[in-house]
Amino acid sequence: MASYYYLIASLPELRADGDMPLTYEEFLSCCQSNVSEADYELLKNLTLDSKEGPLIEDWANFYGMLTKELNYQRSLNLGKSYSSAFDKDGLIAQVAASALSAKNPLEAEKILLEYEFENLDSLVGLHMFDDHVLFGYAIKLKLLERLTSFEQDKGKAEFQSLFDGIQQQVYSL
Repeated sequence: MASYYYLIASLPELRADGDMPLTYEEFLSCCQSNVSEADYELLKNLTLDSKEGPLIEDWANFYGMLTKELNYQRSLNLGKSYSSAFDKDGLIAQVAASALSAKNPLEAEKILLEYEFENLDSLVGLHMFDDHVLFGYAIKLKLLERLTSFEQDKGKAEFQSLFDGIQQQVYSL
């Protein structure tokens, strides 16, 4: 297990309710000369669905359970059956229900983001300056990157366009 005292101490704090203080590319740039080649390759290819790397297997298990629970509840809301069996977790089910009942998709994403950050903090635990902290930070940065990709004005315009199209179809009947 590698130690990254200077690198981790120099990274800005990430908060679920805060802005993205650096891009993932800037993060990789900071890591390039400070981490092993193997860790750098894992970080460079990291996605929210990755399964390799320190902490990543535990994250993948959690993220998979959250995704399955969201899919399950969405299916139920649509009156459809959900064909995959999965282990249910009460807290994950509550968070998923809360997100799905949010007033808009951005609010739902923020609820999920807060819970994902809490879970990552739990997974990192008492690790301080090692690869677990580094990979936890990378995942948090990927989550913030996803959140910042939502553009409220563009989303409203797309919604209005879809809604107008549906209205036209209804009126033409």
